[in-house]
Amino acid sequence: MHQDSSFSGSIPEIYERTMVPLLFTPYAIDMARRVAQRRPQRLLEVAAGTGAVTRHVLQALPDIHIVATDLNEAMLAQARKSVDSPRVEWRQADAQQLPFPDASFDAAFCQFGVMFFPDKVLAFSEARRVLKPGGLYCFNVWDGISHNDFSATINHALAKVFHDDPPRFLPRVPFGYHDVDVIRDELARAGFTGAVTHKVVAATSRADSARTVATALCQGSPLRADIEARDAARLQEATDAAAAALAEKFGNGAIEGKMQAIVFTCEA
Repeated sequence: MHQDSSFSGSIPEIYERTMVPLLFTPYAIDMARRVAQRRPQRLLEVAAGTGAVTRHVLQALPDIHIVATDLNEAMLAQARKSVDSPRVEWRQADAQQLPFPDASFDAAFCQFGVMFFPDKVLAFSEARRVLKPGGLYCFNVWDGISHNDFSATINHALAKVFHDDPPRFLPRVPFGYHDVDVIRDELARAGFTGAVTHKVVAATSRADSARTVATALCQGSPLRADIEARDAARLQEATDAAAAALAEKFGNGAIEGKMQAIVFTCEA
């Protein structure tokens, strides 16, 4: 597995404990609301991670059964601990090769996963294939890193630590796929010829300290592998530098910053 999508070791637990409340919960609530409006009967989640959206969809649709998939078995193991429900079937699956028959689901959703897919058109076409005619595909992506305060600050701080070869994971992957025209074109090439809408959604990220944010991103995401690829012995130094930069910009104690995403809804 490429390091950009490597969620292994202690990352899944740190991700669930820190990244989910820091970055993902507001958008999980938003996505669950959008999916619930369609009242689907058969529901697929792609790139479910540790179940950040899954738990909110279960609450929004109390009678629904969800097939929740992720490429990474370590993340699914954490998800099974975090979301213990008989209404979820956890499946290891590649979004680019979904193990389901055509027209199997009324709706599919994916939170902050498509940026990691090597072949996005193929992944979109697989989502289209498994949806029933008229089915809904809902996904979101991060807007540019300049619209996401904490990540932009950490990215700048790490460039000072590794000035000869700064880690590029954040702008390259999670914040590297936000051109609406490109995304719409790739959806059309994948077969989404029905209505496609998008909406920019801003939210606020909150944490009890700058240290919490720095630890979350530097040690609880694939950014860790990017740092360790340069010098594994400097992971704590990098985390400390990120924490110091956040504290300088946002203050000591509890901090908050803007984050921004783009939500797409597509008709199959």
